[in-house]
Amino acid sequence: QVQVVESGGGLVQAGGSLRLSCAASGRASSNSAVGWFRQAPGKEREFVASISGLSPLTYYATLVKGRFTVSRDDVKNTVYLQMNSLKPEDSATYYCAVRRSPLTSSVPSTYDYWGRGTQVTVSS
Repeated sequence: QVQVVESGGGLVQAGGSLRLSCAASGRASSNSAVGWFRQAPGKEREFVASISGLSPLTYYATLVKGRFTVSRDDVKNTVYLQMNSLKPEDSATYYCAVRRSPLTSSVPSTYDYWGRGTQVTVSS
């Protein structure tokens, strides 16, 4: 079993930055792909970014490309989501998800383990 825990959310003004962390424990593999998703009230969960398990390949949703950066520290079994130039529309609960596969995906159902989420609120 793999436990996934997000942290780093909070309240920030528009234009500000936050760094989210995703710590995986248990039987997490450094070869696992990791994705970030978000869900705002009344909306479906949407893909934000992902990083592959075999190389530093990263993928971003169009809405966050150029503002968000995903990275991983395999020694610490932690993946980060650096979020810059935040906008009010970025407000949501952010979830980290881990795949047993090293291949990234933007589809939530392809991920095997999920954290409980961390709230990000961007004020205007």
